[in-house]
Amino acid sequence: MSDRLVRVGKWAEFKRLVDELKPESIVYNIEQTGISKTREFTSLRLIIPSKNYYVYVDFPKGEALRETEIPIHVDPSGTRCIEDSDIRAFLKGQFSELPVYSYWIT
Repeated sequence: MSDRLVRVGKWAEFKRLVDELKPESIVYNIEQTGISKTREFTSLRLIIPSKNYYVYVDFPKGEALRETEIPIHVDPSGTRCIEDSDIRAFLKGQFSELPVYSYWIT
C-alpha cells in the first residue's frame, strides 16, 4: 500500500476517480476556521480512501460551494456553515451505493 496523498483539483476529476477506483466508501470533513470575520473559511474536504488518499477540497462562492453547489447556511449565531445532511444527500445522489462517512478531527 502506498498511502500517498493525491490532491484532486476539480470535482469532475474526483467523480472520475470514484468511478475508476471503485472505493468502498467516501469520507468527508467540514472545515471551518474562525480566524477572521471578514473572510470565508468554510470548506468541504472529500476523501477517497484507496491505495492512495485522493483529496478534493471545495470552497464557497456566494451562497453555495463553488463546484458541488452544496448550499451554505447561516446558523443562529450568524456563522456561515455547511450541514451534514446536505453533504450526505449530495454524495448519495452522485454515488448512490457508496457509504458516506464523516471524518472529525478534534
